[in-house]
Amino acid sequence: MHTSGIPTGVDLLHDPLLNKGTAFNEEEREIFGLRGLLPPRVNTQEQQVTRVLENHHKLSTDLDKYIHLVALQDRNEALFYRVVLDNIDEMMPIIYTPTVGLACQSYGHIFRRPRGIFISAEDRGRVSEILSNWPQRDVRIIVVTDGERILGLGDLGVNGMGIPVGKLSLYTTCAGIDPTLCLPVTLDTGTNNQALLDDPLYIGLRQPRLRGDAYDELVGEFFQAAVDLFPKVLIQFEDFANQNAFRLLKKYQNQYCTFNDDIQGTAGVAMAGLYSALRITGERLRDQKILFLGAGEAGLGVGHLLVSALISKGLTEREAKERCWYVDSKGLVVQSRGDLAAQKRYFAHDHDQIPDLLSAIATLKPTAIIGVSGQAGSFSREVIESISSINRRPIVFALSNPTSKSECTAEEAYAWSGGRAVFASGSPFAPVTIDSHTYVPGQGNNAYIFPGVGLGVIASHSAIVSDEMFYVAAKALADQVSSEDLAQGRIYPSLGKIREISLAIALAVAEVAYANNLARKPRPDDLVAHIKSRMYQPDYQMILGSLTPTHA
Repeated sequence: MHTSGIPTGVDLLHDPLLNKGTAFNEEEREIFGLRGLLPPRVNTQEQQVTRVLENHHKLSTDLDKYIHLVALQDRNEALFYRVVLDNIDEMMPIIYTPTVGLACQSYGHIFRRPRGIFISAEDRGRVSEILSNWPQRDVRIIVVTDGERILGLGDLGVNGMGIPVGKLSLYTTCAGIDPTLCLPVTLDTGTNNQALLDDPLYIGLRQPRLRGDAYDELVGEFFQAAVDLFPKVLIQFEDFANQNAFRLLKKYQNQYCTFNDDIQGTAGVAMAGLYSALRITGERLRDQKILFLGAGEAGLGVGHLLVSALISKGLTEREAKERCWYVDSKGLVVQSRGDLAAQKRYFAHDHDQIPDLLSAIATLKPTAIIGVSGQAGSFSREVIESISSINRRPIVFALSNPTSKSECTAEEAYAWSGGRAVFASGSPFAPVTIDSHTYVPGQGNNAYIFPGVGLGVIASHSAIVSDEMFYVAAKALADQVSSEDLAQGRIYPSLGKIREISLAIALAVAEVAYANNLARKPRPDDLVAHIKSRMYQPDYQMILGSLTPTHA
């Protein structure tokens, strides 16, 4: 928060980090020159929440609700986070998936107030100067995108800024990261989306995407400038295309404190889902054969984390890889294919080519299918019935976002499997009742993982984000799933417990940092208390404290 005085009058009301609106009390109104600038009645935060919800519920579309909440965030952050945290099941699908995808598609048309930093290809050579325009000096988390692969929607260019903004909102909501420590960044390297280039309201550069050395130089300049200005910062890659995501992560993950949520965060939440699903099926992880539909960032990220987990259980690397199979747009990923990208070759098996998912199920007889393809409906009735004929309790994860890209719906998975599927999805689905039994589908939301990881990294001042941190994060998340959750078919805990979940993950991540000499500060005697003390609470009494006006 601000440390040396605060603005007064209209300037205070226009500062979303300090503004309390009608909740400024009589003394504050006098001290900070607010008399007459506010209606005379003082409201409690609870009354303000009631007003926000009343207006929110009058809106007919999710996009309108998104705009309403973003406008609230722009004027009163504490109230925004109070509304979201106290109504998280209702609000998370609005501020993030699936609605954020629609918001990004419309971003230039609904743009009102900038949030974060926009760095364009034209800023090469002066990125440090651009980042210096950010008013906060103690930035601890940056979420950065280049907008080339937004969710399952593809190249949205600078419109992808909605993703870093949304992700950082979840860092604060789910893990209590103070919003003053957060910085959303978009690298505008152009777009190859012709519809955006033709859109008169598009807010980014009107040019094809930057490629090659020029692109790499801009990314490298950004990283160096960010760590020079904010030496304690964690940088999260978000929604970069496959051709850049893997190689940039490999290049920078041991050089800077950074990770890729699409690769590593998705892997963590999927692994946690597998651990929980196996509590339902009663089987061991080492006995699974998992067939992925999609061999991009998410799918390969899950595979690598799964291999690490299996090796820790005593399997060889070769044995662990034999549990992971992939089908992409051209069929089964096998060694004889000459079209494989470098990142896919690690999981290419010595096996005959198989043309499609349904044939692969019949041949390989997997225990689980995981959809990360962005291809809506690709888990057809035939696919679900096929894997259900092989397994007593088939594991079916349809993880693609947003909802319009999901491989199948919860209702389809339960209905076509005769209620036997252990199901999870990337976007939320309502409970499903079949033959008087109600199933509560789990949402494999990355918000279960990345906020806690970030909190643990910040609390321990870890120099890097290691792969082991995501493995322990997955275990910590799975440990939060209760027997009551499993009885309903839910393999992830209630979002209502998200702060408790994030604390458990942060504790596990911080312990990894201390155990592996990654922490840049000594371990505190009471690590739990240390982490809790860094968790932001959206309560007004924490905002002004004993600070004095700047004119005093």
